[in-house]
Amino acid sequence: MAKVFLSYAREDVDIARQLAEWIGRAGHEVWWDRHIHGGTRFTSEIDRALKDAEAIVVIWSEASVDSAWVQDEASEGRDSGRLVPIRLGRSRPPLGFRQFHCIPLGDWDGSGEPPALEELHAAIAKTTREQEENAPAPVAPEPRKQHLASICVLPFVNMSGDPEQEYFSDGITEDIITDLSKVSSLSVIARNTAFSFKGKAADVKDIAASLGVSHVLEGSVRKAGSRVRITAQLIDGTAGDHVWADRFDRELTDIFAIQDEISKAIVDALQLKLMPDEKRAIENRGTASVDAYNLYLMARQQWVSGTYGDVRKDEAIVRMCKQAVSLDPDYAQAWALMALAQAELRFWHGTTEDALPAAEQALAINPELPEAMCVKARYLEQEGHVVEAVRTVEKAVRLDPESWEVNREAARLLFREGRIADAIPLFEKAMHLMTGDYHSGGMLFCCYNGVGDKENARRVAEITLERCKAAVAKDPANGLALAFGATSLMMFGDSERAREWAQRALLLDPDNLSMLYNLACAFACEAKDTDYALDLMDRFFARVTSTIIMKHMEADPDMDAIRDEPRFKQGLAAARARLGLDQTIQVKAPAMT
Repeated sequence: MAKVFLSYAREDVDIARQLAEWIGRAGHEVWWDRHIHGGTRFTSEIDRALKDAEAIVVIWSEASVDSAWVQDEASEGRDSGRLVPIRLGRSRPPLGFRQFHCIPLGDWDGSGEPPALEELHAAIAKTTREQEENAPAPVAPEPRKQHLASICVLPFVNMSGDPEQEYFSDGITEDIITDLSKVSSLSVIARNTAFSFKGKAADVKDIAASLGVSHVLEGSVRKAGSRVRITAQLIDGTAGDHVWADRFDRELTDIFAIQDEISKAIVDALQLKLMPDEKRAIENRGTASVDAYNLYLMARQQWVSGTYGDVRKDEAIVRMCKQAVSLDPDYAQAWALMALAQAELRFWHGTTEDALPAAEQALAINPELPEAMCVKARYLEQEGHVVEAVRTVEKAVRLDPESWEVNREAARLLFREGRIADAIPLFEKAMHLMTGDYHSGGMLFCCYNGVGDKENARRVAEITLERCKAAVAKDPANGLALAFGATSLMMFGDSERAREWAQRALLLDPDNLSMLYNLACAFACEAKDTDYALDLMDRFFARVTSTIIMKHMEADPDMDAIRDEPRFKQGLAAARARLGLDQTIQVKAPAMT
């Protein structure tokens, strides 16, 4: 019998569950993403299951034809000759898949035996048989150099003796990952997976085996005054031998040259061909100013790891980026990061900061900079041009589907528009692109609860709790991490510890509106303590200054637990009046059309 991978959109989960059962009754081993256990790496599990499958069954529906994840999985099946497409209702497969016959399931809703079940079994059997017939005959192993080279760049160790310099070693690592990703003949492990090994003592051969890569790059950075020393060594993942190693002891002004030398040395050591456009792409740093680059790395470290919802974090990022662009006015990435932080100040903290000029400056330098597009989308949303705002973030995702910022911003916008199910894959992607991102995990917990998916809510809560513990260990006053951690603890029944975390959050970070809001959600939905949730919302309503937060709240399914309470309605009405909003209370944001 065959190993079958089942691909579907979240909206079709009930149908997928029943279909998996019917396929399994024929003796097939069916894998679908309900098999992912809490704490496992989501994308790694999917990649492994796709690789092992003999047939990839794709459910095309009105929801799945727009799903980037389903299309990616379908592409894997199409390109490897393992695709078995089926169709629900009148849905039409997306471009690139319409030449394949789809097994019609009509209006089947998961009840009873699926129509065309025999045809589906026959297609799975035919696909499996073709895989066996087309399998190459066993041959002697080829020399390693003929295989596709693949590499994991482990986070470079900060050897500066100052934990505050961590931003610099992390930035160097990320830039090398980005550079090597531009080499078409080299497969590079994504940043989020590579950084999951940070601070862990692990054998390089074990890492290579677990990730299925041929080589591992590790190194260290020591920055002192105007000098920098970088060591790097490329290691054969099977033998554990050094393929290449070097030490660079230079002036800090040579940092870009060092990065270029490391990337080119790896290309040479692996005997890869570097195309002219790839060489130019690697050498393009966005700025020639080392001082501007250093400021940008400091700002981005705050952006990805600072306390979410803390106005001081966003103010610091703006200050650093302003200094960076004063040194290099053509530094598009610094303009874009400044715009993202200014947008938080304006739309979340309710300040008068205007992010649009910085976003437009970034786009004037690089018209296809997706992070800046996300800022423009916020303004379009604020002005009521929702359709255009959604189109703008969708374009940003297409331009850089691996950007943490872009996936998170797109997910948040869709959430505010009431498109909870559509926001889920984007929050999932964001959470797995940045290993320290507990905020996307907290939002996913809310989304999965909102669509009634308790199994995935529990999985996400486990991941979020671990990330919150790490964030609180780093900064005990991180109110939002304490709040999201308390939510997860409540779900797992540890109410005493959850309340302890909540009290710590309220004492240590009392000005964090995000923390107040999310604690209210936790007590309303998980602890079922309506009175305390309303106490927290009273404090929230008294201080909220942002209309975007109000829109977020009106779309939030967590608020349904207390939305009809008279006290909630009174506080909401008072806040809307203070903000000059109309008094119409939108109980639910419109569903996706």
